[in-house]
Amino acid sequence: MDVKLLVLVAAITVVTYAPPSQAKPISLVERCYCRSTVNHLPRGYIRELRFIHTPNCPFQVIAKLKTNKEVCLNPEIRWLQQYLKNAINKMKKSKQGN
Repeated sequence: MDVKLLVLVAAITVVTYAPPSQAKPISLVERCYCRSTVNHLPRGYIRELRFIHTPNCPFQVIAKLKTNKEVCLNPEIRWLQQYLKNAINKMKKSKQGN
């Protein structure tokens, strides 16, 4: 009887003093950042581009505007497609030069 009580008290102590987990719930981890995209956005409004590719979501492009607002761009925008092609070609050339 004393052993069961001791185990119970030990379990309660561990649960009480264990640090809280910093992990996100699975439902938040699997969510896509971009739920809707903008189809028309002039390049002059954009400060920086960020690209996210996760297994559960399609290719996502996040643009940080000069107003510090973040919007998701449609990856099929013509100027964005050309930008990506140029960036890939530049990376290929730099690898061939090394």
